[in-house]
Amino acid sequence: MVGGQQACRQEQELKVTDEGGGQVNTDPVQSSAPLKPLKVFGLPFAREGVPHMVATLLFTVVLGLFFKLAGVVCGLVIFALVVNFFRDPERLPPDDPQAIVAPADGKVIQVTDLHDERFFSAPATRVSIFMSPLDVHVNRIPWSGRVLDVRYNPGKFFRAFAEKASLDNEQTAIRLADDQGRELWVVQIAGFVARRIVCGVEPGDTVRRGQRYGMILFGSRADVYFPVGAADLVVQVGDRARAGETILARWR
Repeated sequence: MVGGQQACRQEQELKVTDEGGGQVNTDPVQSSAPLKPLKVFGLPFAREGVPHMVATLLFTVVLGLFFKLAGVVCGLVIFALVVNFFRDPERLPPDDPQAIVAPADGKVIQVTDLHDERFFSAPATRVSIFMSPLDVHVNRIPWSGRVLDVRYNPGKFFRAFAEKASLDNEQTAIRLADDQGRELWVVQIAGFVARRIVCGVEPGDTVRRGQRYGMILFGSRADVYFPVGAADLVVQVGDRARAGETILARWR
């Protein structure tokens, strides 16, 4: 789980109380610092975005010195895009003990059954969500349980919506299991623009559905795998998803 472009920090302790087989409360999910959002003028932002926002403001000042008003306007447009990218709104997980929720905001681009031996020896269902640069990029846990494994693959940087991205792109995969033996994998996949994956969990951590656990910077994709027939699908290709809230499937 070592990689120059991956920030899977050991100091990010995300120990939370397991609420028993996927039962969650109805309060907005909070996570331990440093993944807890930073409030700026009362608005929540991902902490990873602060250096980028500061750098963009400084860049705006430089543009203003050289290009006057036109430079300032250009810089402020870029700053607005960066601020929009790093927003981190609170999310309220559904009050449904069987629900598997989306790990990311974006568009569902694929729902398919396949045999991927990296994750399951038997066929699995994969739900893929594409995050454009305009979507919220903070990732959330799809199902309450314990982290059994975290795998990092340095990979390449094909476009995130391409089929080969699931196999070849830089990615971090997390294996989750609950006390009933139900397992799933959630995979963060870097895209053509993305160059950094942030993952804040480690094997042995207990996590809660809807909890923040990481993000992918600047355009990416998230996949969820679970055994074929283990859950009933709720979403279909073309649907929009909201991390921590949209139900992808329900355990049978």
